[in-house]
Amino acid sequence: MMNTGSILLTDLYMLTMLEGFYKQSLNGIASYEFFVRRLPESRSFLVAAGLEQALEYLEQAHFTSAELEWLGQCGRFSPAFIEHLAGWRFTGDVDAMPEGTVFFANEPVLRVTAPISQAQLVESRLINLLNLQTMIASKAARCVLAANQRTLVDFGLRRAHGAEAGLLASRASYLAGFDGTATVLAGMMFAIPIYGTMAHAYIQAHDSEREAFETFARAQPGNVVLLIDTYDTEQGARVVADLAPRLRESGITIKAVRIDSGDLMIHSRNVRRILDDAGLKDIGIFCSGNLDEYRLRDLVQDRAPINGYGVGTRLDTSEDAPSLECVYKLVEYNGEPRRKRSEGKATWPGRKQVFRQYGTSGQMEGDTITAWGADQAGQPLLEAVLRQGKRVRSTEPLSKIRERSAHDRERLPEYLRVLENKTPYPIRIAPALEDLAKQADEAISRRREFLE
Repeated sequence: MMNTGSILLTDLYMLTMLEGFYKQSLNGIASYEFFVRRLPESRSFLVAAGLEQALEYLEQAHFTSAELEWLGQCGRFSPAFIEHLAGWRFTGDVDAMPEGTVFFANEPVLRVTAPISQAQLVESRLINLLNLQTMIASKAARCVLAANQRTLVDFGLRRAHGAEAGLLASRASYLAGFDGTATVLAGMMFAIPIYGTMAHAYIQAHDSEREAFETFARAQPGNVVLLIDTYDTEQGARVVADLAPRLRESGITIKAVRIDSGDLMIHSRNVRRILDDAGLKDIGIFCSGNLDEYRLRDLVQDRAPINGYGVGTRLDTSEDAPSLECVYKLVEYNGEPRRKRSEGKATWPGRKQVFRQYGTSGQMEGDTITAWGADQAGQPLLEAVLRQGKRVRSTEPLSKIRERSAHDRERLPEYLRVLENKTPYPIRIAPALEDLAKQADEAISRRREFLE
């Protein structure tokens, strides 16, 4: 089994830099910030997610004896440096936006302040954890908006890019507003409601649909959702209509039928009519099959009689935006602002805070990014979460994160709720941050002139 908790789950250049720092005795206090440079073309906003796993990683990260032995055998590092790593622990501070918070490009989502040997080493894994869940949560939030209060279930484990990705996708989609997941382990790990019915193989293993439906109902009397499209969707609905009274005599109620193929609009309307004509208006219709926010929107707008949806591949892979341009950059060292000026990749220097302004209706009107500690109107978004390597409060329940995410969705301006929105959300750079950038540029020029 792969050890995803290993501190060696990092890029080699993190360790080569650390040895350089070690040999120079360079270990001043550094601040690094995680942010997304640009939003994908198909995203108007993002949803912060993955902080809990990031904090767990920072709290537990250390070098085991086996890892230190392997580093010694690989021949890349000095014995003294490897011995030094034996005592490595994260003892720094972390400020972050709470999970579920809506955010935008260039806004710091998380900041690490620690001795540079600590803050640098954790870069790769922090980006890895925050990128995945933020990417999935942002996709899921769009699905929630499009579904307009229909039940949504994560169906994507089998197409996720690995076991960890599948589990964390369940968590991210749930905190962003999905109602549950088909992934059983996610139910155990994160207390997410689990949903599931049967596969087509169950139907095929029986001599008739009627037999398959009845045996399943009697085996799972509290969860009777029947898959009706194995052979002929409308005929499957007729079998359900014929079977329902008999099951009801045994105290078994059919909750819903599921359609997983074909034209979901046409089939759902036909099935609804068949069930209603049989007096079964209380049986719901659940659909799945290559769904995403665009298909959900179309079905809802066309008034498809569908009560819930299973969204899989296109959610767990975030198919239309399968990665975020997220980075983790040094912004301060030994109390001095630092910035990168690379073409197309310049950064704002110094520790920062994001303030959000709201209109009289409570909707978001704009954000201001400013220097940490500067006065600014609005709600500050980054909060203290770790101090000296220890949490400042207990683990936040996923239910509370869901509430925050829902509250932020409710406060989105109407133009951000549109899937093809072309209107950018206003982000303002405060004068205090512009002044800090000038100071950083002047310091860079002085150092370059001195060296030349």
